[in-house]
Amino acid sequence: MALNRFMKKALKALSFPDVDIRKIYTLDRSVRYLKSPPILHALYKRYDHVITTEQGQEVLTRVYTPKECIDGHTLLFFHGGGWVTENIDTYHRVCRALARATKSRVVSVEYRLAPEHPFPQGLDDCYEAAREMILHPERFDFDPGLVTLIGDSAGGNLAAAVSLRARDEGLFQVQRQILIYPATGNDHSEHSPFRSVIENGRDYLLTASHVQAYLDLYKRSEEDLSNPYLAPLMASDYSRQPRTLLITAQYDPLRDEGEEYAKRLQQAGNQVTLYRMKDALHGFMGLGPRYVHVRRTHRLINEFIYDNENEMK
Repeated sequence: MALNRFMKKALKALSFPDVDIRKIYTLDRSVRYLKSPPILHALYKRYDHVITTEQGQEVLTRVYTPKECIDGHTLLFFHGGGWVTENIDTYHRVCRALARATKSRVVSVEYRLAPEHPFPQGLDDCYEAAREMILHPERFDFDPGLVTLIGDSAGGNLAAAVSLRARDEGLFQVQRQILIYPATGNDHSEHSPFRSVIENGRDYLLTASHVQAYLDLYKRSEEDLSNPYLAPLMASDYSRQPRTLLITAQYDPLRDEGEEYAKRLQQAGNQVTLYRMKDALHGFMGLGPRYVHVRRTHRLINEFIYDNENEMK
């Protein structure tokens, strides 16, 4: 159902447009991380797997295997949180629900967070996780099969960046990616070229000023804003990118830049499915599968995985 005027007033009260994320991100982390730790469940099993990169950096991943698991493909998941907050514990329920809904293994990546670890360190961790899973599947205790990159918000940004970097460096190939309300641009001020930044940038929980503050914490310098691995819309070449499912949310300041990214991928000859989630807010995946937007997203992901499975082999 559409957002009525009472809901819009409530959202406006909760959006806190004047809060400076750059000053309170540590408090935001501490509040989020007070959530109950993950518990074991009869419908899935999980364990942690550490990847050691060629540079000696250890990257923690968490593997979710649903009880009803269809072998042959794995979802490599990068969490959201503006590159600054969240972790594999706070995204436990999202990954658990995703594994159960898709009957697929989900591998969640604990990448390093800014500002302590600014761009491109978090991206490096995600890239190394993808390279390990695609080039060295024998190092896991299961066959990953066909690997699909997936992420929401900042995680969608990281998935897109990993795919661009994989093509550029030529060490491995990403065949599929799922980008859920991804951040792809570099300007969320009043000068943004995207209407959704202006229309949805104040009263819908995630504000445009919050996005800009997260970018400020993530980047090392102003030059990074022109780097396509930080802002994929800055790329000059969109060819040879994975088959893509891109989902945006109607009331999201990032909506239009995500849809523009889908358009550019498609214009470059890539196979793209774009879906705008009606009446949805940024971050809706955290609501859980009781909510229609999450169930609909799970259905879209299943269609994307299984309808195209034979074509991708």
